[in-house]
Amino acid sequence: MGLTTWLGCQTEGHRADADAEVLAILNERSRQILGEEAGTNLVSTTVGERPDAVSPARIIQERFADGGRTLTLPAALEMAERHNRSYQLQRETLYLQALSLTGTRHKFVWNPSSTVDLGIARQTDGGLRGDSDADVSVQKLFQTGASVTATLANDLVLYFDGKPKVPDLTLKLTQPLLRGAGAEIAAEVLTQAERDVVYAVRDYSHYQKTFAIETVGEYFRVLQDKDAVRNSYNNYLNLQKARDRAEAMAEAERLARYQVDQARQSELSARVKYLKAVESYRQALDGFKQRLSLPLGEALRLEDRALTDLVAQGLTPLELDERHGYLMAVTNRLDVLNEVDRFEDAQRKVRVAASDLKPGLDVVVDVSLKKQFYSSFSPEEFASTSGLKLKLPLNQLNERNAYRTSLINFEKQMRKLATELDSLRENIREGIRALEQERENYFIQKAALDLARQQVEVMPLLLQNDDADIRDQLEAQADLVEAQNDVTSAVVDYHVARWNLLKNLGALSVEGEQFWLKISPFLVLLPLIIQKPLRSCPR
Repeated sequence: MGLTTWLGCQTEGHRADADAEVLAILNERSRQILGEEAGTNLVSTTVGERPDAVSPARIIQERFADGGRTLTLPAALEMAERHNRSYQLQRETLYLQALSLTGTRHKFVWNPSSTVDLGIARQTDGGLRGDSDADVSVQKLFQTGASVTATLANDLVLYFDGKPKVPDLTLKLTQPLLRGAGAEIAAEVLTQAERDVVYAVRDYSHYQKTFAIETVGEYFRVLQDKDAVRNSYNNYLNLQKARDRAEAMAEAERLARYQVDQARQSELSARVKYLKAVESYRQALDGFKQRLSLPLGEALRLEDRALTDLVAQGLTPLELDERHGYLMAVTNRLDVLNEVDRFEDAQRKVRVAASDLKPGLDVVVDVSLKKQFYSSFSPEEFASTSGLKLKLPLNQLNERNAYRTSLINFEKQMRKLATELDSLRENIREGIRALEQERENYFIQKAALDLARQQVEVMPLLLQNDDADIRDQLEAQADLVEAQNDVTSAVVDYHVARWNLLKNLGALSVEGEQFWLKISPFLVLLPLIIQKPLRSCPR
């Protein structure tokens, strides 16, 4: 029992050490790339306890839970970032990339190791002889390509028998001069691991912004569907009143019977549309629950104020031409910067592969004890050798293939970078055009809504003066509902297009309250942003 407890404490200590080291790496890289530290939630888990303490029944019970809550948009964002499964996967990917770097760095520090071998051998005379060896070694790889290994070994049986014996001591140094020599070549694995963490930090930051605007957009889409339900219900009530008036006028022989049937038909159609709107809203709400990782049985209400504020805000301006937008994106898009740096990786790997084609020429130095048993100790007891070790490139098929592969990979990465830049420019052009189109669409739909309201307001007077019939009233009411939904849709569509364009520019800030309503601070600093050099990968 005590051993189990001790082992449990050991595993928790290892976990805490790993978290601390990973967080230090991510904080350092985040400060260099983003100007801020990484969040502590990157190294936390949703379990918070030992994995074997979580049962399937617990998960089933959690997903079966019900209840109810009302979420503001900021609260929904916070919940999505904390519980969304895809978001958690991105956090874990970033964590594991930094964790992998700790292992690569570990190869370039002094690494001690020790072993103890205990055994009993039966001799020919039937007696037993004990064998026991212990050794301690330490090894280190240097970024110059050199490696140093020091080993201490001792026979414990002789030690306890009282026979003085110096432990076997060996020291070996190897320094490549041709193949594998130099910091760029020898430390390639470390260089790539360091850069991979940079890429992971950038990818995670880009994902955070993408996830934020997707969550905000989905929140407003749900409210848009809810607004459509409200409009459909009000339309259904108004058509009920219109049908009652039509029946009363028909009883007074002031209206033809077929017009009453038209009113009834419109009322039934309005009810069908209302039920469809309710179902569409419920489906959208269930989809949003899944984004928040909430049980589908839980009642969720979203605050209408967010949509009210968005409509009251109107169209937040975003004046930008295609050329400046492209320059801003190339300078600030984190995923584009990753492609630029991966192009540099491909260049470097060609040089590394070319180095492997060189012959192997190493300086080798060995130092060891000449005598084990001693009565005195002096430097003369040590023997040392030094020399050159030459490996002739007689069979280099694998190295040749690796070099040719690196050249092809470089060309592939060069084309990929060009394609990425072309796609980026196309996305910026399309985003600017889409935003302008949504702007025009908004003003058209707003004008249509004003006209539809006027038609509905004047229709009772026209009916009274026999200047219109019941069909005109029904069509005016239907046009009003459609115009109301179209205006709400136009507002949401414009802002979604604006957020996506800001994301594609690398100018989207998801910090601060109601960031979805604010003008990006990057656009204010546009003249300075497009003049600064690319933020290359920290070295």
